[in-house]
Amino acid sequence: MDLEDYQTFAFLISHIIAALRRDCVHGLVMQRPLTAGLLVLLFCLAPLSGCFGDDGDDSLKSGDVVVTPAVLMGGTFQGMTVAADADMSVYVPYLIMNPETGFVQNSTIVDLEAGDSVLLTVLAPPRTDTALVMVGEFGRENWPIRDLEESWRSWYARDGHEKDDNQGIVRVSGDPLDTVAASDENGGAVLVITIPIERPMAAAYDESQGGRHSTGVVNGRTTYNYLSMFTDETTDPTDLSDGAVGYLDRWAGQGNAAYEDGALYLIQTLESFGLEVMAHRFEFTDIFGKQNPEAYNICGYRWGEVDPDKWMVFGAHFDVAPPANAVLIDPHITGTRTYGTRVGAYDNTAGTSMVMTVAEAMSGYKTRNSMVFCLWSGEEGGKRGSDYWTDYWVKEDNPNVEVTNYVNLDMAGVNWPGGGGAPHGDPATSVDADGYPKDEEVWPMRVYIGPSLDHDVMNQAGMVNLALWIGSDAIGVEDQMSTLIGTDLPEDTWKVDNWLDVGRPEVIVHEDTTARSDHAAFQANLGTVTMGFGGLVDGYWCYHQTCDTLDEMEAWMDTTGKGYGEEQSGTSNLVDSLDIITWWATYSFFHLDENPVRNAYLEE
Repeated sequence: MDLEDYQTFAFLISHIIAALRRDCVHGLVMQRPLTAGLLVLLFCLAPLSGCFGDDGDDSLKSGDVVVTPAVLMGGTFQGMTVAADADMSVYVPYLIMNPETGFVQNSTIVDLEAGDSVLLTVLAPPRTDTALVMVGEFGRENWPIRDLEESWRSWYARDGHEKDDNQGIVRVSGDPLDTVAASDENGGAVLVITIPIERPMAAAYDESQGGRHSTGVVNGRTTYNYLSMFTDETTDPTDLSDGAVGYLDRWAGQGNAAYEDGALYLIQTLESFGLEVMAHRFEFTDIFGKQNPEAYNICGYRWGEVDPDKWMVFGAHFDVAPPANAVLIDPHITGTRTYGTRVGAYDNTAGTSMVMTVAEAMSGYKTRNSMVFCLWSGEEGGKRGSDYWTDYWVKEDNPNVEVTNYVNLDMAGVNWPGGGGAPHGDPATSVDADGYPKDEEVWPMRVYIGPSLDHDVMNQAGMVNLALWIGSDAIGVEDQMSTLIGTDLPEDTWKVDNWLDVGRPEVIVHEDTTARSDHAAFQANLGTVTMGFGGLVDGYWCYHQTCDTLDEMEAWMDTTGKGYGEEQSGTSNLVDSLDIITWWATYSFFHLDENPVRNAYLEE
């Protein structure tokens, strides 16, 4: 059944339920999926799905509202029907697809008279088990919201819906769906309905293969499949560029045939998503009059419906570290690290794979502003690809364009939920003064934001708050996440110092005064606020080494027998990590399309 058919079905069912509900027994029910054989039971149980707050508007009771379906499917847009037996307003605090425009918006508030119902297309959060909606008096304007670093589930569990000290939002008139904006008023207590969320596993994968994170609009297993394909070292004698099934030897800036072969795959694949693809080549003429290739970027464009000259850019570098000499040496064999890799799984095929996953999914959605998905070249040679693209393609060739925000993926995946002892590398157990621990510890996943000129002030609060809001609920990392800031700490060690002070959190959100990847070009050349995702860097034994393979990443992420975290295979944990970051980036895109975050420095 497609989405339209499902919505129609849900709408009809809601009215059948409304007619039958008086004959049903009211009370709490065990929340679990219902099979087709229990359809009759659905009619009785659906009105009871969820738990209702006891405090709120005394004129409204739990029996006055019916929400279907009884269980939401995590990570997918789906029809959700709210039917009313009394006059009421309902606040749905999730991403909603506007039926008139096709745009995704953050939340909506609807008014329902007795006997009315509304069908909404809602994105159920992919990495939490509980959703909720709020019910208040008809025409209610102000509503409470959770704190930035807590989930809706935690907010409800601490009786946040009964309190009057919450942050608040106010309804903003929209067509046909109202939107919301921040407000100093919260309107007081509300009635809450909770709805369980379940995210199924794709039939093709079991838990050890990443099945827990294999479904939804985007998912970690799809990202893993791209990563596996790109890094496949199986010999292919017919491939004259790299001799392998995958796309290896992607050294940029030398007119390299293997890089060109990989770029052709990117072009063809992005075009298959329906994107307009442009190959951006940048060259310079040397003193001998010879043209020298400096950068070769591949970008897919999905033009905005409202303002195509506002660009949201999502990017990762496609090139890998070139060998410093003609011989690539495996440090596992020699015990000596050199420089260069054929595969570059972690740096940065993982980031490339996330861009491809998000591009494939997002290309099917309408957006207000243009979406641009870019694979950069020359990052390993000084960020040349992104530097030229921002400085020449945007500033000189497209001066009317505003790059509203940029999301960067570079070396993401070897981080929490992996940890508990690296399989190779520095065996030190103490924390380095200039970085996070290498072994015998969790490796934090980093969400880094900029530009930032000082380590002890939170300058880009808008982007930091967005990262926290998404992470705490939709991504499900409220228990692992913490914000780092260097207040009263030395500039050279503040991240480590604060990380230790707050108990070694597994996921850290922070501003950074340094930029070692392509986000630097956007900050410096365009003044764009950026968000990036990453994991372990310098402590990764195979950083810029021939051993930077998919097998190596999985070995680092395996937690079986380590006494840390859940007992999961390297594949399962890696898929989990890729799922976290891919979803975080996707949610960011939806939010930033509706409300871009501008550079606070430029607004002063």
